[in-house]
Amino acid sequence: MSRIRLNPCLSKIHRSYSVEEVARLYGLHRNTVRSWLNEGSLAAIDGGRPVLVQGKVLRTFLEARRTAAKRPCPTGTLYCFKCREPRAPALGMADFMASNTGSGNIRALCDVCGSTMHRRTRFEAVAAVLPGIEVRFVEAAPRIAEGTAPSLKCA
Repeated sequence: MSRIRLNPCLSKIHRSYSVEEVARLYGLHRNTVRSWLNEGSLAAIDGGRPVLVQGKVLRTFLEARRTAAKRPCPTGTLYCFKCREPRAPALGMADFMASNTGSGNIRALCDVCGSTMHRRTRFEAVAAVLPGIEVRFVEAAPRIAEGTAPSLKCA
């Protein structure tokens, strides 16, 4: 099953939602919302039927889930999507491809699984993000639209 990000701002804080409305609002199954209620992580208004959840409580619950799922990268690491952990670059090497806005992408191989890791940062902050790592500055590959203009002479 794929992971989805639930946007807490979809729920109105001054409105009450039933289980079915919460499920429809976030594209979840009703049993998912019911399991949140049974676990006690999401609180209902009272013990009556239909089960209602305040929008403000729902929003704070989803914001807490989102912040608990975040994994900030410490300095010297990039996030590996395959390992789902911050990892150090393999062999202590990384590539930085600058864009025209003064920022760019750091690209390196994971030290554990060997997959490609990426991290977006400013040009000035590369040394602070990856201290002690050999960073090679690479020119970005040209885009299709940046090719040479075709000749207008058909001869």
